Amino acid sequence: MTAHQPGEPKQTGESPLRKNSLKGVRLRKHADYQKAYTAAARKRQSASMSWFLAPRPTVEQAANKPAGYAAPVILGPRVGLTAGKVLGKAHERNRIKRRMREALRRHVDLLPQNADLILHPRRVVIEMEFGKLEAEVVRILMQARAELARAEAQSRTESLRAEAQKAEESKPR
Repeated sequence: MTAHQPGEPKQTGESPLRKNSLKGVRLRKHADYQKAYTAAARKRQSASMSWFLAPRPTVEQAANKPAGYAAPVILGPRVGLTAGKVLGKAHERNRIKRRMREALRRHVDLLPQNADLILHPRRVVIEMEFGKLEAEVVRILMQARAELARAEAQSRTESLRAEAQKAEESKPR
């Protein structure tokens, strides 16, 4: 037997890529999915999947809620996967979800912050080369980040305009 060299993966099947994990960023509850669907502005399409992007309130926005509102504010990104029966039998749906989770796990750092992202893969994901699937997931993540940044910038601009208008109206004449 050869000695294990530092910096090399052990021969126990342990991958050096396992550093990133989807453990804390997965949507798990049905209610979370439903909130994301209603908060998403629209359904977006790509070649191999459709997806929904729903911004979540920040700590400051949650602080402005009514006193009776006691829902916890979870910061950071969350991602959900769906694979309905239309995609095939259970073993096919499971394979699709495994491939999608692996592609997301490799790029978990690209998930848009303070947003829920739900991916609906199509059946072509089963036969698709993994490199192409990974590239498609990265493209969607980058597009989602850009959309979220654009929406936040627009929201800030509108709030600044409203403040300026309010200040203008409150000036004595």
